[in-house]
Amino acid sequence: MSQEPLRVAAALVVGADNRIFFQKRSAQRKLFPNSWDVVGGHLEPGETVAEALAREIHEETGWHLAEVLATVGDYRYTGEDGFERWETDFLVRVDGDLARPQLEVGKHTEFRWLADNELDVLDESAHINDGMIRQLAEDGFAVLHGLGT
Repeated sequence: MSQEPLRVAAALVVGADNRIFFQKRSAQRKLFPNSWDVVGGHLEPGETVAEALAREIHEETGWHLAEVLATVGDYRYTGEDGFERWETDFLVRVDGDLARPQLEVGKHTEFRWLADNELDVLDESAHINDGMIRQLAEDGFAVLHGLGT
């Protein structure tokens, strides 16, 4: 019996200087432990992608969704837990203190704002996520540059 993929909404948060926000997952996480990631998570029952996007941004950073700039793309992958996921990623701007995100205790350990020429740091966890985060970052910057910002 085929199971529908789990839906995921994710945000590539763009700062005033057009850098994108990344956070490192803690070593205790079941999925992609100790790897760089964007903000996001699974949709809750009855929740729309837009609602999940806003909720995840607030839960993971304390910021509030201000504007969706563009859709980066849809990505399908199977996690180490064996579940297929269907993730939609968006370029967004947020309201809040961008210098002081409120990372979820126990879930994320550090953060970085990266420019498009600083993505090599994302490769340090490529063996965990098959280079997916690096690809998301490159796709996000391509969309961002296409917007002319």
